Amino acid sequence: GKHRIVIPCLGHFKEEYEKLSKLYMNNKIRTTRYTLLNFLPRNLFEQFHRVANLYFLFLVVLNWIPLVEAFQKEITMLPLVGVLTIIAVKDGLEDYSRYKMDKQMNNLITKVYSR
Repeated sequence: GKHRIVIPCLGHFKEEYEKLSKLYMNNKIRTTRYTLLNFLPRNLFEQFHRVANLYFLFLVVLNWIPLVEAFQKEITMLPLVGVLTIIAVKDGLEDYSRYKMDKQMNNLITKVYSR
């Protein structure tokens, strides 16, 4: 197996450190759920696991059938779109604050114990 080499003093070992550090995974903390590319699909996927959102989606789909139409189609969509938008904004803000905390933790200066 591979052994990890720790070089606490970078002085004249800087080139060796840079060469060896590419072989290992970094130890950055990442607690965010979303990225910019997967925010919308993943958030909608998570929101439609809630029974209430599925119920409102069922009402919207049912209202598009002309035989069953009780309200205007747009009015039926308003509660669902409103709830989905509010929850998506809340989730996005929470995830952004987690991103900022991760960035702050990953940039902390650490001390290395050496005998």
